[in-house]
Amino acid sequence: MGNENLTIPYGDLHKLLAMASADAALLYLYLQSGGDMTRVEEKLHMQPRQAEAAAAVLRQLGLWQEARKASFQAGERPRYSETDVMQALERDNDFQSLQGEVQRQLGRFLSSEDLKILLGFTRYLGLGNDVISMLVSYCRERARRKGNIRPPSLWSIEKEAYAWAEQGIDTVEEAAAFIRGRNLRDSALEKLKNLLQIRGRNLTPGETRYADNWLQMGFEEDALAMAYEKTCLNTGGLNWAYMNKILIRWHEMGLHTVHAIKSADKKPGVPKGASGQLGEAELEAIRRIMQEG
Repeated sequence: MGNENLTIPYGDLHKLLAMASADAALLYLYLQSGGDMTRVEEKLHMQPRQAEAAAAVLRQLGLWQEARKASFQAGERPRYSETDVMQALERDNDFQSLQGEVQRQLGRFLSSEDLKILLGFTRYLGLGNDVISMLVSYCRERARRKGNIRPPSLWSIEKEAYAWAEQGIDTVEEAAAFIRGRNLRDSALEKLKNLLQIRGRNLTPGETRYADNWLQMGFEEDALAMAYEKTCLNTGGLNWAYMNKILIRWHEMGLHTVHAIKSADKKPGVPKGASGQLGEAELEAIRRIMQEG
């Protein structure tokens, strides 16, 4: 294959370990070493569905940029009529089954407008029944986590369906990888909120961007806790910009674990605490940014 010595970025390794997918990790190593995707089944002894599932995981993690041609082609959304719905219910057994499955998941009968939206999922977005079932289940679970007692509307599910279509999520494998990755991300954000002692509220969009960036960098939880402690000691509380500066510095130095951070502080020629401590000029610059925002 390609390189004799293969270096794996810590962020990539962190993502792969979090997903706990042996097939995805094996495929990642194969591709990074110069392997040809068209020969995966031969070289890695994977079944086609197995290889597609592993590739879907890598795409959702952002570790493989191979483009997929989705069944959805952006354009003006079609408008379906009651006649279209009636004909689908009378002649299309798959659509009849889909209606029953969605009604079961949402716990209510679907209105004529709901069925028009559902028809768009199959005819315009080109989603199969299995993928739509996963979509509805995903939206229902997210609504429940947000504290909503009632199931989501078909209108809100439609918004998510178009988001999936734009990302090329139109197979069971892609949907499963996306859902698993999103659930892991949500779980990690919740742990980070607890670590930062944020209770009783959701993160703001700006805070979420910071948090997502930190998680993408691949820091272990104890390293984030250390950065939070340094931030509180140096600024008197949680200062997102200050903590971000610390974590960016560690990331640029390749320090993502407490052990690595402490080891860097002990290296000859490196001032004690230099891997995390900001200078007064940097801190003043951050204060100005915070006041301007």
